[in-house]
Amino acid sequence: MDKPVLIIGAGVCGLTLAQALQRSGIPFEVFERDEHVSSRGQGWAITLHWALPYLKKMFSEQTMTDIDSVQVDPDADRDGQGKFVFINLKTLEPRFRIPPSQRRRVSREKLRRVLLHGVSHKVNWNKSLSSISQTPDGVVATFEDGSQFEGSIVVGADGTNSKTRKILVPDNHKNIRLPVKFVGSAVKMTSSQVQPLRAVDPLLFQGCHPETKDFLWVSMLDTPGVNGTKDTEEELYQVQINLSWLTHPGDDDTKLSDAARLADMKRRAQRFHPVLRDAVQSIPEESQVLEIVLQDWPCYDWNNRGGRVTLIGDAAHAMTMYRGEAANHGMLDACRLWETLEGVYSREVDLRKEIDGFEAEMRERTQAAVLLSRQACYDAHDWAGLNENSAVLKKRAIYEART
Repeated sequence: MDKPVLIIGAGVCGLTLAQALQRSGIPFEVFERDEHVSSRGQGWAITLHWALPYLKKMFSEQTMTDIDSVQVDPDADRDGQGKFVFINLKTLEPRFRIPPSQRRRVSREKLRRVLLHGVSHKVNWNKSLSSISQTPDGVVATFEDGSQFEGSIVVGADGTNSKTRKILVPDNHKNIRLPVKFVGSAVKMTSSQVQPLRAVDPLLFQGCHPETKDFLWVSMLDTPGVNGTKDTEEELYQVQINLSWLTHPGDDDTKLSDAARLADMKRRAQRFHPVLRDAVQSIPEESQVLEIVLQDWPCYDWNNRGGRVTLIGDAAHAMTMYRGEAANHGMLDACRLWETLEGVYSREVDLRKEIDGFEAEMRERTQAAVLLSRQACYDAHDWAGLNENSAVLKKRAIYEART
């Protein structure tokens, strides 16, 4: 094969695959619906943990160094200070300490910019996929602006609401929505304001209120050593504060304003320990408060058109964030597909057989991961039922179908 790989989506997974293909000299083009890299926010922060060894296989030493540079707090990560504490939101007492492992807590937006380095000239912006057709020796991707591109294979890396998935699975592409409301905001804090939170854990912590069952997630997004305020008169931090709670049939599902969502957060925080209550209360009234729709899609079967169209990342297996594994699985998908395509492009092999094999491994690995993350979402709101074997607390590790 000599036609390019057509990657739909310039998010973390799509760009990970692009980086790997470039190192191997495999032709590719990336297509992104956004007009440019800053068109919309790219989320808060993500934790890279068991995927790190696979990233080292795909990326240059410089890229790995650049990834280290976008950690939210390089000192805390380097010293292994964060312990992933799960606390009682009423008393602030830790109930569980999730075993730490090698990890990088990074800004999602900055990570995306790192992964654009060296491949940005291959990203076609403002390209929203419309349809996919096959030719005798490849595929043609057609976009909403009428443009067409021919390639050897289309890879849908276009996220939770993937258009590629909808094309492949028209009758079963919709995500499964979970009965949980999840909102959050990012707030700037001074050293004195953030100190009580970092005393719980310097990187991140989570917890549940034993009576209300509300869940809280607190994570550093930015620290003085990263944002340039270190050793100045006012060292500043940026902190991610998320709240979630179970919903019930009949609950009002009207889309609320930022102000209404913030008021709900502050109302729920009234029963938290004063340290946590004050943190939520400190969110300015004019802040943007995002609602994340919690939904998943457990890597159901699709017709890969004889190996000519496949999916990776959230497009293939959308999952909730309560185990922090979605990005790790997506980047491993990219690694496995890169290895598969190296074989396909370097020698005459059966494309369908190779892609079928890639998808079989991914499906077995991620169907379990999606369901485990779904259970973790429920566990996070069940204080009485929590134990060391709860999905939200289990050690983060890859459970592979094969190596």
